[in-house]
Amino acid sequence: MTIRLLITVLLLASMNSAFGADRPNVLFIAVDDLRPELACYGKKHVHSPNIDRLAASGVLFERAYCMVPTCGASRASLMTGIRPTRNRFVNYLTSAQKDAPDITTFNTQFRKNGYYTVSLGKIFHHPTDNAKGWSEPAWRPKGIPWYRQPENAELHEKRQKQGSRKRGPAWESADVPDNAYADGVLAERAMTDLERLSEKDEPFFLAVGFFKPHLPFIAPKKYWDLYDHDKVEIPANYHVPKDAPKESIHSSGELRAYAGIPAKGPVSDESARNLIHGYYACVSYTDALIGKLLNELDRLKLTDDAIVVLWGDHGWNLGEHTLWCKHSCYETSMKIPLIVRAPRIKGGQRRSGLIESIDLYPSLCELAGLPLPDHLQGQSFATLMKDADAEWKSAAVGRFQNGDTIRTDAFRFTEYTDKKGKRTSQMLYDHTADPHENVNVVKVETESAKELAGKLSDLKGRD
Repeated sequence: MTIRLLITVLLLASMNSAFGADRPNVLFIAVDDLRPELACYGKKHVHSPNIDRLAASGVLFERAYCMVPTCGASRASLMTGIRPTRNRFVNYLTSAQKDAPDITTFNTQFRKNGYYTVSLGKIFHHPTDNAKGWSEPAWRPKGIPWYRQPENAELHEKRQKQGSRKRGPAWESADVPDNAYADGVLAERAMTDLERLSEKDEPFFLAVGFFKPHLPFIAPKKYWDLYDHDKVEIPANYHVPKDAPKESIHSSGELRAYAGIPAKGPVSDESARNLIHGYYACVSYTDALIGKLLNELDRLKLTDDAIVVLWGDHGWNLGEHTLWCKHSCYETSMKIPLIVRAPRIKGGQRRSGLIESIDLYPSLCELAGLPLPDHLQGQSFATLMKDADAEWKSAAVGRFQNGDTIRTDAFRFTEYTDKKGKRTSQMLYDHTADPHENVNVVKVETESAKELAGKLSDLKGRD
């Protein structure tokens, strides 16, 4: 062996050692608008057998929270590992590379450390965001109609001509196969890519972002049929909380774009049931598609050595407090599902620690054996996955527009301020006595409010 060849062999060996040839593959599943109303979260009326199966083999986090309850901002914060501020990660159109141009993103960190990184569907809000962090261009399904029932497709097209923010019906139940809609095509592409990536020499980081249960609530009829429409219940707190600040209640503007939804005021009870029924159907549809990915991991014999993550980008309101969509500092907007399965960590466990979505970046780096960038503001929960008694944080913070919010073991406290930082209102909900946040007790629990205001000030992101 020549000296040059020997040097080359040693360099390759060093690279394999540095990058970890035996590092686990990662299947990173994001679901848009998925709230933790799933059977594995104790909501037995929801048909979610595949997500439940993942929870039975992984660690389910019972109290995980997004940083911002709107998609672009939430994803940018999670993928950069830094907190939102009043001027950073603000709305659904957020671009991580514009708001945090010098930050090494989640996907980029994995690519820099020897992973082949692939983005399918919706991971960042913009598919071109942080393109350098993907080993190949981000892919999304194209040319697939929103609606499959002709009358709905015709109405949608007609309304689109009236304005880009006008859409067809808010729900559809068409008797079609899974791949008639974009998410079904996405799942098929992900299954194909799993096989393709399994043949590569380097480990892979495959990110798959499902669009449903995002509006409109369109799913094949068989998923609607899993639920008895007459048993779909409108939430008991279909009203504004007592003494709630006016800033905390919005007009559900995202929903108003759809045909059949009034421009203002409450939707009818029957429309509310259709929306809730449709949301459940979309959850079950996405659950079935996730099941196909888990089955493909099994078929390819990748399951035992792979990290699988399932996360929602934010919560969703189904009429609670008169709200639909997200966009609030209430628990229903902030709370997300989070399940992580990793090699050599016992499955079927649950953790009640307060998790912030920015904790996911350092956690996956640690689980995969990657170095942690210095900029990260979250905390790795890898140790918490292994040990339920591990020391952990006592609060999760987040924000939306002019509201900053903090969740502790017993309370959710939110403070609203004007553009100059002057407080305009506060709300405090005692989750030990009022888990559905129906009565604002900020004027009663004044000491708790004062303490939480100080803690929030210390923890929230700074401009």
